[in-house]
Amino acid sequence: MDNKLIVSSSPHIGAKTKTRNIMLDVIIALIPALIASVVMFGPRTIVVICATVAASVLAEYVCRKVMKRNNTVGDLSAIVTGLLLAFNLPSGIPIWMAVLGGVIAIVVVKQMFGGLGQNFVNPALAARIILMVSFPTAMTTWLAPMSWKADAVTTATPLALIAGGNTDQLPGYLDMFLGNRGGCLGETCVLALLIGGIYLIARKVISPIIPVVYIGVVAIFSAILGQDPLMQILSGGLFLGAFFMATDYVTSPLTNKGKVIYAIGCGLLTVMIRTFGSLPEGVSFSIIIMNILTPHIEKLTMPRAFGMRKEASK
Repeated sequence: MDNKLIVSSSPHIGAKTKTRNIMLDVIIALIPALIASVVMFGPRTIVVICATVAASVLAEYVCRKVMKRNNTVGDLSAIVTGLLLAFNLPSGIPIWMAVLGGVIAIVVVKQMFGGLGQNFVNPALAARIILMVSFPTAMTTWLAPMSWKADAVTTATPLALIAGGNTDQLPGYLDMFLGNRGGCLGETCVLALLIGGIYLIARKVISPIIPVVYIGVVAIFSAILGQDPLMQILSGGLFLGAFFMATDYVTSPLTNKGKVIYAIGCGLLTVMIRTFGSLPEGVSFSIIIMNILTPHIEKLTMPRAFGMRKEASK
């Protein structure tokens, strides 16, 4: 009688991969972009990142205590949220705004909906949008790269230059690829983000479907609308969004067909907002909109069990 029959609900086979391991891989993948942001925008970058990470971790700890739930700080998801939020902020943002963003991301967007796995939109992106709507001037004041070594000089982002018709002032493709342009802390250096994205794919943390389709659709649709496709994919936060936020397990589809539909939607919305919207950037809004549509995409693309027939419509 040593071998007992254990009756339990599925799943019956567990995976060795844990949430903490996945989050640790994401943190490692973000290190190249973190280093690039410090090089381009100076030591204050570290202060902003520490503020958002500390606010996110503390907010999660306090919130779980108040709600009398098991504390989840150890799964590192709050640190990832803090890092991604910081990467979506200008380097010169007031520190108290960065802290507020961390609290909003964790308390309002994540914990009030049940915690990790229950939020219906990406917490870092939702917090960024709330900050952008609440403090538009602070959220759209960009410091020129390397200006921290002298007097701080403000500049326009490439997308703002394109929207304003000042294409003659755009940096070259190499500068765009290496991050020598205005923008948010973690979005400018495409090379660093690409290294991190390849690491996540190699570690099988994310599937290449969403980033490849997302970036490809932006390039193709931009060309159709008469834009420079290479400049469009190198501008804004496309690579940051495609590799690190559109691929979020909780807010993106599980099926491969669903991932393709989701990524196409993100790409089309991004280009539409950039081309016809009042804002030069569309990555954050496009991902949030597709996050909301994810349950419907999954419902449409979920495969049926073998032998099951589709119910006839009444």
